[in-house]
Amino acid sequence: MRLLRCTQLDGQTIAWNAACMAQSWKLTLPCTRAEAEAITDDMGALALLEPPPALMTSEAEEDNPSRWQLHAYFEGKPARATIKLVQSMLPSAADAKPQLERLPDEDWVSISQQGMEPVVAGRFHVRNRAEDMVPGGLVPLLIPAGRAFGTGQHQTTSGCLAMLDRCRNIGERFGAIADIGTGTGLLAFAALHLWPRAYATASDIDPAAVDVSAQNAALNGVALGFGRGELALCAAPGVDHPLIQARAPYELVIANILAGPLIELAPALCAILAEGGTLILAGLLDEQADAVTYAYRAQGLRLVDRIEADDTQGRHWPTLRLRKRPAIGWKRPRRADFGAHGEAPGFGSW
Repeated sequence: MRLLRCTQLDGQTIAWNAACMAQSWKLTLPCTRAEAEAITDDMGALALLEPPPALMTSEAEEDNPSRWQLHAYFEGKPARATIKLVQSMLPSAADAKPQLERLPDEDWVSISQQGMEPVVAGRFHVRNRAEDMVPGGLVPLLIPAGRAFGTGQHQTTSGCLAMLDRCRNIGERFGAIADIGTGTGLLAFAALHLWPRAYATASDIDPAAVDVSAQNAALNGVALGFGRGELALCAAPGVDHPLIQARAPYELVIANILAGPLIELAPALCAILAEGGTLILAGLLDEQADAVTYAYRAQGLRLVDRIEADDTQGRHWPTLRLRKRPAIGWKRPRRADFGAHGEAPGFGSW
């Protein structure tokens, strides 16, 4: 049996929910590969649960699309109605007996990620175990498995690393950097390595992710603070935080989140971006790229580069690099919505 994917609200392969931690329950049901892909692409009513379950699908029988299984992880024992709801989303499991078990009080996010192979993206070597060897000539980054998204394994994160590396290779210079939706802090660390004299700011909507980023900063020798070469952290939805706004405008903004938040946050992200500044976007599927690009074109940005990455299911995950036209000044608040929280119907939310 091999792990294929885990999902969050809009079905993109982003991260495990924090529900996978202490006092978790696991519901297991058989399914087909088609059903597995459908439920992880659209959680439907499951996304409305508080907190929503974390879903993991895998092959029960190798190379047999009719023999897959779904594991749904819940914080607390799921009600009978919840189990029936999950089962109703898997037609082939209509007559199956649900398997429900309480898990030991362990961090199942970390356990699920242990043993992942290191990732090389551009000049960066990202590992989740300190004992893994780092080949010569690469920049080592240690991101232990944990509660936040951004260990480098997913195509969206590695795509951003590759795009940052490409920016450095073509001679881009940034003095002020913001990483919105930082997760583990990985992309902010990489950016500070490439531009070590920059003022850097990183935020996440989840305070736990900010704590994780602070811990990872210590592991990677990244100083926290507000000076050059230091990283300032805060918990915020979108750019709705005094720290983020006070340190604007930024010459480089990175946002690796989801298509929905990217669309809704377009005015706010454009507002904190300096004239001529660079914006790197990821967390979207190929079929969502046009809608995301249009949202930023309407704010005065133009697409200048794109990196494609495919996952094991043949889906395309583009990383977009856009530049802000000088005609659009950052101090034009009539187009900005600093209270945007990342909601866009049909594209998911964070």
